[in-house]
Amino acid sequence: MDFEFTEDQRAIAEMAGSVFADYCTDDRLRQFDTCEQAYMQPLWQLCVETGLQALAIPEAQGGSGLGMTELMLVLQAQGGALGQVPLWRHQLAAATLAQFAQASLSSWAVEAATGRALLTLDLSGLHTARGMRLHARAADGGWRIDGQVGALALAEQSQAALLLVSVDGQPRLALIELANAAIKPVAGRMTHGEAIADLHIDGLLIGAEHLLPAAALDWLEPRAIAALAALQLGVSSEQIRRTVEYVTERRQFERSIGSFQAVQMSMANAHIALEALRSTLWQLCYRLDAGLPAPSEALATAWQACEAGHLIGHNAQHVHGGIGVDLTYPMHRFLYWSRALGCALGGSAACLERLGDWLSHNDKLGWKYDLAEHQAL
Repeated sequence: MDFEFTEDQRAIAEMAGSVFADYCTDDRLRQFDTCEQAYMQPLWQLCVETGLQALAIPEAQGGSGLGMTELMLVLQAQGGALGQVPLWRHQLAAATLAQFAQASLSSWAVEAATGRALLTLDLSGLHTARGMRLHARAADGGWRIDGQVGALALAEQSQAALLLVSVDGQPRLALIELANAAIKPVAGRMTHGEAIADLHIDGLLIGAEHLLPAAALDWLEPRAIAALAALQLGVSSEQIRRTVEYVTERRQFERSIGSFQAVQMSMANAHIALEALRSTLWQLCYRLDAGLPAPSEALATAWQACEAGHLIGHNAQHVHGGIGVDLTYPMHRFLYWSRALGCALGGSAACLERLGDWLSHNDKLGWKYDLAEHQAL
């Protein structure tokens, strides 16, 4: 088996790493902490200029038409640099519209590919305790939408969003244009700096074509999980790198603290968790790009991302001691990001519960090599 990336994939990873590392210095991150910007607009412009914002958008709509593996490499670089730009939501929303929306809505994907329109999405209703809080009912040849959406990323900066709505008790994706007067936003900001808004929607009327087929959600959810897990991989990798550098230089009792057995074991556990996440994420991205079903692989990756983010973040903070929670020192940002990504994935307990439910109803698994892949449904 060949686990090497292609030459083109390595070039994309190197370009993304350079873009994010050059812009996201610790000084710039400190400046962003204190400014009122919703996201890093100069960095977003660099992403548009280099095409990083349209990697996963099909070529027919003006994107690069690449797969989740390429997007994963870019998001890993973004996570390692803590680049506050809406890469994954923007292009996965556009890619979903290109794949499943009617031709009358394809212009949204085209505008997203050029960077002229910003798209966002929210799938939190699949795993939050409250469930879906948007409800759709048929009205005047289309649909009437009522309810609420909590903490939608870049809601006030985006032109449209893919949101979960309940249709006869079943989840569906709907394209909502956010400038509509029936939408009342309440702005806020997540702890890790992402601009959000709660949306209160009362009597929003959309055309029938704005409600996507059920298959759109099945297509989008595992890709959203892969995107969040790739960000978590990048965040956690940089947490470990910085922590190893710190324990090598920090001295106590006339020795570096990295020579203490307890510290070594803590960092070894963190590295094992990181590599477990990397393995499950690579398998998920491979299956998605190969057109293979990946429901259990997606849930397993979500669980690994939540667990790894928690363990690595906890160990890194513990090893740093008091300096790790000093807001003038950069480590606290990585903990904020890893916690936010874990929440976006639903948390490890919710992911494990969903995986258990799936396993209880499916006895044909993709990793049983006595079964053909097409049986792993």
